[in-house]
Amino acid sequence: MKIPIPEQSLVLLIGPSGSGKSTLANAHFLPEDVLPGMGDETKLHDEVSRRLKQGTLTVIDGVPLSSESRRHYVTLAREHHVALVAVALDTPEALCLERNRARTGSHPSPRALRNQVQQLQNALKGLTKEGIRHVHVLTPDTADAVAFEHRPLPSHRQDEHGPFDIIGDIHGCFDELNALLTSLGYSVAPRADGAPGFDVSVPGGRKVVFLGDLVDRGPGVTDVLRLVMGMVEAGTALCVPGNHEIKLLKKLRGKDVRVGRGLAMTLEQLEREPPGFSLAVADFIEARSPHYVLDDGHLVVAHAGLKEPMHGRDTPEVRDFALYGETTGEADAFGLPIRADWAQQYQGPATVVYGHTSVPEAEWVNNTVCLDTGCVFGGKLTALRYPERELVSVPAQRAYWQSRGHAAP
Repeated sequence: MKIPIPEQSLVLLIGPSGSGKSTLANAHFLPEDVLPGMGDETKLHDEVSRRLKQGTLTVIDGVPLSSESRRHYVTLAREHHVALVAVALDTPEALCLERNRARTGSHPSPRALRNQVQQLQNALKGLTKEGIRHVHVLTPDTADAVAFEHRPLPSHRQDEHGPFDIIGDIHGCFDELNALLTSLGYSVAPRADGAPGFDVSVPGGRKVVFLGDLVDRGPGVTDVLRLVMGMVEAGTALCVPGNHEIKLLKKLRGKDVRVGRGLAMTLEQLEREPPGFSLAVADFIEARSPHYVLDDGHLVVAHAGLKEPMHGRDTPEVRDFALYGETTGEADAFGLPIRADWAQQYQGPATVVYGHTSVPEAEWVNNTVCLDTGCVFGGKLTALRYPERELVSVPAQRAYWQSRGHAAP
């Protein structure tokens, strides 16, 4: 049995006395990663909070069996945007009792142990309802054979230093993408072997970072996808997904989604492609990280931006923010959600580059910049050269799309 443990996790070892929690912790985790679960709870919670803020893997050996005690850890994991993993040791009462009798020092009475065993059985019925998404139950047999897989987070690319050319929302505007890459010193040509796709020459060891929303609304969706997928495969580009890619992925995987005009255009273009291309597109989208931390943590890229406490973290809340941003809960005159301006409050040291919300001009706000300059609406397609912090744009050839709240220039 293999249990995945993301490198930034809070792991709770749960079980009655004698169930094997400490044995498991000693066998599979470094001593510096393990904290004893008993003692001064206030000091323990402060230490856990400090470690989670730093992104340090933290294992609690022996969480009290009350739901109230677990609630504190659910709150801490949520506050610090780390995965919360519960490993419950479902060990028979008789075996726990036998192990306790063989121990030196204090241990619970048989009656107290029976209460602990019952508490664990009650807890197993509702751990996921408490907000613990990852629950693994081990018996003595599976505990002996378990392996913990310590997994690096896909967003951690700090060892990539660029230089980068970061490109905002394309939305199927292939001609403008070609023109922008050309102006940046790249060369795009049909594949020499005649297969669908493009050969892209890259200047001076640079790498492109695409900020998502490659699809929908524009006429060249499949060409954009082929170019981006080819560059990522060749190692000359990175790509984070946008909310439009995620909706397309759900549709391609057979889920029930509302097909608006923009998605309908993408699906129509995909239908003209050879069999297997749509599957390759779905696989490509699914494999992307919603954000990347680059250049020793000095650069963060995400489709809709990312608040500082979320940088390098991987939870559903972080993924949702990276894809959709944050809304105020209100709607504008067109019935569209009003997005909260998180960048106005940003004070982090990392440069954050994003798209998602179209703006007339890319402007720096507190070391963040939005590169969605509304190409598909007749604006322009914009790139940021990093670390030069130079903005480069090409104008849209025409307005391909008009929607509520966007009037063509």
